[in-house]
Order: sequence, then C-alpha cells, then structure tokens
Amino acid sequence: MEGVLVRKIKKICVFCGANSGKDVAFVNAAFHLGKVLGKRKIDLVYGGGKLGLMGCVSTAVAQHERKVLGIIPSAFTINNLVGETCGKEIKVATMQERLVMMMELSDAFIALPGGFGTLEELFQMISWAQLNIHNKPIGVLNINGFFNGLLSFVDHAVKQEFITPRARKILISATTADELVDKLQAFRFESDPALSKLKWSPSSSQKEKLDLTLRL
Repeated sequence: MEGVLVRKIKKICVFCGANSGKDVAFVNAAFHLGKVLGKRKIDLVYGGGKLGLMGCVSTAVAQHERKVLGIIPSAFTINNLVGETCGKEIKVATMQERLVMMMELSDAFIALPGGFGTLEELFQMISWAQLNIHNKPIGVLNINGFFNGLLSFVDHAVKQEFITPRARKILISATTADELVDKLQAFRFESDPALSKLKWSPSSSQKEKLDLTLRL
C-alpha cells in the first residue's frame, strides 16, 4: 500500500456464525483469517466459545501465538452451552454489554458468514460509526459471494436515499483476508458534518465497571 497512510491495528473483533455453514470454504476461510491475523501480529476479540466459525478463527489465532479474548454473556456459559473459550474470557450480563465491550477493546471489525446474531453485530457497529460513536473500520469477508445479497441491498438503500453515499463507505468488503485487512488499515473515516456534532460518552458508572473488568 505504497503512498497510503496505514492505520495501526492491534486487535480485530471478528463476528461470525456459531455454526460452520454448508460450504466447507467458510471453515477454511475462518482458519485462514486466523492465520493471517497471527502472521500480522494482530490479536483477536470475539464472542467466546468454540462452536462453528467462532471456534475456527479463535483456534487459528491462538495457534499462531496471538492473544485471544472471548467476551461472552454469562447465560451462554451455563451447562457449557458454547464450549470452552480459546484464550482469556470475560463474562458479561447482557448482549448489549458484550457488544459495547467489543467496540471499546477492538481497533477494527470483520464479519464472516453467520446468521441473525452476526448481522445484528455487524449493523450495530455500522450504525454506531454513522452516529459518530466510534470511527473504527468495519469489513465483511465475502467468501464465495456469501454477502453479495447483503451488499446489493445496501447499495439499493443508497439508491433509494435511505443510506447516504458517505455512510455507505463505512462498510468495506473483500474476498480474501489479506485484502480485507489491507483495506481496514487504509480506511479513513468520513464523519457526517451534522452527526459529528453528537457527543457520546459512557456514564461514570459504566466507565468504572469497564475499568474494573479490564483490571481483573
């Protein structure tokens, strides 16, 4: 990326399915993404456990001697519902608390194939970026065209003037892990002039709770 100012990314949060999916390419891509993160000395933040693609990417990152942090709602740990987290684990009370902590502790976000939960996490991060809550890059790894329909829908929403061209730039896509990480590193956030005036900050009690969790 000659001539491009590269963003320093130390930790990437990966959203993906707790299932492996129908196409073995999804599993292979998840393992390969973990390998790429490891080789680039990037640590992983994810939703915890060892199921599906979540287990694949976390295992691969750990195998390449990078740190893995699973942030998981306590409800999921009852009866070992999602399996053992590969790496350090932080338990939280709610799904929303989990997502906020993921945002706070990560430098960028990648979505692999997944279901409603993955899509909810992806679009929550996109909407928070649009609202100037964070300015971190967000991308989807479009394996075998998995996200083609979603990307087409987003472009349709732009044409129908529900999403602005500026906001559309928030969502990055690539077909390979290396290309996607390169794009995340080169990303330059363009804040909406009106929304950039919004000031967001957690309450003091939330800050204290997050600080305590990190110290533990």
